[in-house]
Amino acid sequence: MRDPKTLRVLDTGVRRAAENLALNRALLEAHQEGASPHTLRFLRFTPSALLGFHQSVEQELRTDYCEEHGIEIQRRITGGGAIYFDETQIGWELYLDKRFLGTAEMTEIARRICEAAARGISALGVDARFRPRNDIEVDGRKVSGTGGAFDGDSILYQGTLLIDFDVERMLRVLRIPAEKLSDKAIASARDRVANLKDLLGELPSFEQVQARLAASFAEAFDVNLEWDGTLNAVEEQKFTEALAEIDTPEWVLQHHRPAAEAGMLEGMHRSPGGLMRASLALDRARDRIKQVWITGDFFVKPARVVVDLEANLRDTPVAELESNIERFFHGNRAEMLMLQPEDFLTVIRNALAKTTIVGNPSGSQPA
Repeated sequence: MRDPKTLRVLDTGVRRAAENLALNRALLEAHQEGASPHTLRFLRFTPSALLGFHQSVEQELRTDYCEEHGIEIQRRITGGGAIYFDETQIGWELYLDKRFLGTAEMTEIARRICEAAARGISALGVDARFRPRNDIEVDGRKVSGTGGAFDGDSILYQGTLLIDFDVERMLRVLRIPAEKLSDKAIASARDRVANLKDLLGELPSFEQVQARLAASFAEAFDVNLEWDGTLNAVEEQKFTEALAEIDTPEWVLQHHRPAAEAGMLEGMHRSPGGLMRASLALDRARDRIKQVWITGDFFVKPARVVVDLEANLRDTPVAELESNIERFFHGNRAEMLMLQPEDFLTVIRNALAKTTIVGNPSGSQPA
């Protein structure tokens, strides 16, 4: 029986991306089955480029740069956007259930957890504040980004705290327009984020940062901390099984879409829940969507929902697109963070509205 008044604290150290993500799955599955206690995990990465579950490697990352600099590419088990991780950041994760938090509303969960994290960061000697939807800032500069996902009654909520982060390397890992890599753009990006080393005038110890965050979460949720550096037998077994699947090219490339896909209509939509992209093949003669692929920086649980929606929309008449999406979500339960079925309709319509095709032999460029 799980003790609702105890929060286990794990520090799993510096690990490869595949190992950290396999631990994500193992701890979340074991928690959902009741085999794990409520847990706060601290983690760090060797240099890694991480995709959100729904994203495409080629569309989001500069794979040549990653290969040249020994940066491991991996896919998270949760949604969200592509990020760069290395030893200069501390990751923190909470594995809790809805009863522990007293709510199933993701927006309220994010607020409570992020406000507690902000108080822990402030205890180090800065004035950290939560800024919805999921950032923590110091004087308007981002020092921590966060996000979460459900698995039944269990919740995985994750955060990243910048200690001595290299913004330029992050920008070079991500597939972004070349103009964003100019000296001026890099300087501007640096101005928008805050490292604890710069804010404090010295590099804080990882042990100090962890202690402050853990104490703040314990106070916010009125629980006792139990520092324990080991996984239980169920978690170890699940970790081994998850690693065997995740540490493979098949896992990393499962949502593969080329950076420039010939013959595809492409659209974007900046929804409240994140940036969405749609690529679709259109049968113009019959005015039907032959196939659609939806990727981007968003959170949907279960992740299978997006794949099922894509299958549901195969060979859909354009005139029936809205009704098909409405019918799909009416019959398929999904938990989405600040996302609505209308957002999926909008991003597909934005692709359909394109007058140019990506890879058009005429040489014209997409709008």
